[in-house]
Amino acid sequence: MGTYYTIVTCRNSQDDIEKSILSLHNQTISPNCIIVVDDGSKDNTPSILKELSKKIDNLFIITNPDLGYDISRVVKNWNMAIALTNEKNLQETDYHMIGTDDTVYEERYAEKIISFMDSNKNYAIVSGNFDAHDYKTPRGAGRFVRNSFFNSTFKKYPEKMGYESAILMAAKKNGYDYTVIREAKFEHLRPLGQNHHFYEFGASMRTLGYHPLFAIGRFLTYFLRNKPIGRLGAIYMLYYYLSYKPKDSGYDSMYPQDIRKFTRKTQSNRIKSILKLR
Repeated sequence: MGTYYTIVTCRNSQDDIEKSILSLHNQTISPNCIIVVDDGSKDNTPSILKELSKKIDNLFIITNPDLGYDISRVVKNWNMAIALTNEKNLQETDYHMIGTDDTVYEERYAEKIISFMDSNKNYAIVSGNFDAHDYKTPRGAGRFVRNSFFNSTFKKYPEKMGYESAILMAAKKNGYDYTVIREAKFEHLRPLGQNHHFYEFGASMRTLGYHPLFAIGRFLTYFLRNKPIGRLGAIYMLYYYLSYKPKDSGYDSMYPQDIRKFTRKTQSNRIKSILKLR
């Protein structure tokens, strides 16, 4: 069965980080390694990680200085973890998994997803689910990414907002697919979006070129379901989509035109197919 390593980023996570890491370590198919990037925690997180490293041989810890909370560093930390696999010449794996400091996974989570991806080579990105709704787009936490696709397309994540969606668009653009395995379950220990008020949920839809009707449809779906980000989160998301002003470069800048065009075309086709069904 396929192999994988896991990336976890954290900051001031003393209440949840041990549960999250142990749920990864105790998978029926264990990760080759777990790489944790501590982004300058000021609480007891570093001590917890140090104790866990004494019990878990394949736990690697990267410690960043405290530069304050900044969600834009998450993707930089992912890339830092990926770079570590090369620096330490760790064994290559078939997949990498994105974990978070506030998620716990059922014991067969990795087994269920890897079994599917091993049997379906055209799927580049797959995640499980955290509630009862039937999502089509892989979650940010718990997603598995096929390394043969990732290394040939990116090698590292684009360090700009919308990176989680950008890799999905790149998969489609390169002839791959993605999905959610509902039977693979995980749980968030903290409410979604409590630190960033869903700024990136809305603004990144602009950086990626989302079709306006698609953005409004997503807002209505989230607002009416009151899931997964709640009605207030849905309002924040739409507000930031409408009010976002892109920067010329850096994390808050637009994606290249070819990606924006592909995103818009893909969503336009989906909207047309929905209208035909009705």
